Amino acid sequence: MAGNLLDSDPELAYRHAMVAASRGGRVDVVREAAALTAYATGRYADALREFRTVRRLSGSSEHLPLMADCERGLGRPERAIALSQEPEAKSLTPAGRVELAIVVAGARSDMGDKEAALVSLKRLKAPDAALQARVDEATAAVLRELGRDGEADAIEPAIDEPEHTLDDEDVVVYDTFEDTAPTEEPT
Repeated sequence: MAGNLLDSDPELAYRHAMVAASRGGRVDVVREAAALTAYATGRYADALREFRTVRRLSGSSEHLPLMADCERGLGRPERAIALSQEPEAKSLTPAGRVELAIVVAGARSDMGDKEAALVSLKRLKAPDAALQARVDEATAAVLRELGRDGEADAIEPAIDEPEHTLDDEDVVVYDTFEDTAPTEEPT
């Protein structure tokens, strides 16, 4: 339910995830839902705690970019950079490494080193168009912070808005008939 509500009502999604976490706190996917909904609602301390728990339970560091972004949200850009230098960062997928690099560029910008942020963003090659659009958006934002509006204006029209089309993974079907009862006991 939290996943279904995340885009339309993040607060309600968060409440659902918290109830699930209170009942299934040792299940990594439950804690992941709690982390993602906390992040979506700007509860960065809660999200970071939950992401750390997910990491401990699952052994996966796939949420390292979000953990680093939580550190930024908490006003600790130096910790975001430190997370990017952990050995686990090298095990991220190419998309995960690009996401982490975007966060690190933002952290550098937060610390006042906007030129370093720009250089690191310009070096990034995203594995797909949607992620490249995020890199380009971040680059344009840093250019604007540097007062280089002309360069930002040149980048922005080229940013592709990803088209989203429904596929089988996007469609959820619910059986809403109350009078439908199973004919045999489930095994």
